Amino acid sequence: MKKLKPILKIIGWLVLVVVLYLAGVIIYGTITDYKRDPGAIEAAEIKGKASDSKQIDSVITLISWNIGYGGLGKEMDFFYDGGKTVRAPQEIWDKDFAGVQKIMSDNSDADFYLIQEIDRNSRRSYEVDMVREINHVLQGYSSSFAVNYDVKFVPVPYTNPMGKVFGGVATFSRFTPTVSERVQYPGKFPWPTRIFFLDRCYLTQRYPLSNGKELIVINTHNSAYDETGEIKGGEMNAIKAFVEAEYKKGNYVIAGGDWNQCPPNFQHDKFIPKSGYDGFMPPSMSFDYTPENWLWAYDPDVPTNRHLETPLDENTFRTVIDFFLISPNIKLLKINTIDTKFEYSDHQPVKIQVQLM
Repeated sequence: MKKLKPILKIIGWLVLVVVLYLAGVIIYGTITDYKRDPGAIEAAEIKGKASDSKQIDSVITLISWNIGYGGLGKEMDFFYDGGKTVRAPQEIWDKDFAGVQKIMSDNSDADFYLIQEIDRNSRRSYEVDMVREINHVLQGYSSSFAVNYDVKFVPVPYTNPMGKVFGGVATFSRFTPTVSERVQYPGKFPWPTRIFFLDRCYLTQRYPLSNGKELIVINTHNSAYDETGEIKGGEMNAIKAFVEAEYKKGNYVIAGGDWNQCPPNFQHDKFIPKSGYDGFMPPSMSFDYTPENWLWAYDPDVPTNRHLETPLDENTFRTVIDFFLISPNIKLLKINTIDTKFEYSDHQPVKIQVQLM
């Protein structure tokens, strides 16, 4: 028994250290938590000088892309999705972010880029200001950024914590908006989980038109890991109310981004290999969230997202969760997913051309 006492004492001290560590992380996270009330609106700074000073033409092209903070290319898995990796080795990250910038540069006909998961100062992306670096590539574009992930220290996984994260969504445009605003979505995960998760929002921009109306461009990144759908439902009701109100004013509305759910009626397992897939699959969006006579625009033949349980291979689950919603006064001319083979991100860019009627 005497021999056991020193061992039990050591175990007791180790347990105490772990408990104090976890308590300290939760207290620190709660104090520094980035809090916003549902529906809160904040001005998003407009930077850069757009090259096109004239008013917007009737035909415009937009690209939406979740770039996975440059760290979720084909070689990567991710611990949140059942993998093991926390962040990409720097040489892989450098390669993937350079690839993202090249694809954006190669599609220089786009009038708007709606980018999700773009970091400004995060351990996972080696503290690179990705907005600034993309601004260097997209010369002649204005830009706005809205934060949706501001956590001083993400403690998981405990053996290799993700650490500091500061990222969000950014919109780049050949035109200069009159207004750019961050709008907070409703809904949140239970405490203490929510202090380490994203504070979801959408970024809106207003552009004047020659007919006296406005073009409203919305960049959204909706909730993931919401298996009950309750949080997603609240977000969808919020954005539906916003876009319907803008359309009633006579404005033209385009919302694009990573919705973290499939468009209505889309067969979410369309691209699953015949061997099947037993992980969590994003649901198809309910038609209840579709405003009357509006259109969900997407490319049904090319997946936009792949799962991160393992690095990319022929058995990787793929689906469509990146697409656009356009108001009835906008005509869809064409849409396609740019097939990058998931080389640089776990998402692929979606390109749309529309005409304002």
